[in-house]
Amino acid sequence: MAAGREGASITIQKLGDELKRRLRIRAEEEVPAEGLGTAIHELFAPLGGVELEIPPREPMREPPRFD
Repeated sequence: MAAGREGASITIQKLGDELKRRLRIRAEEEVPAEGLGTAIHELFAPLGGVELEIPPREPMREPPRFD
């Protein structure tokens, strides 16, 4: 994996060493170097994007009482 990146692990038994090596190399090639959020943005930006209205912040409500 790329330095400083952690991912999910899966264990599959009885795979040959060559197949395991090829899968590891492919997984490392698929890790976006610039970060997941940037990679997703670059993938969908050509489609136009969406502007979402951000609701105004309100004070937090009182927590429930269990008297």
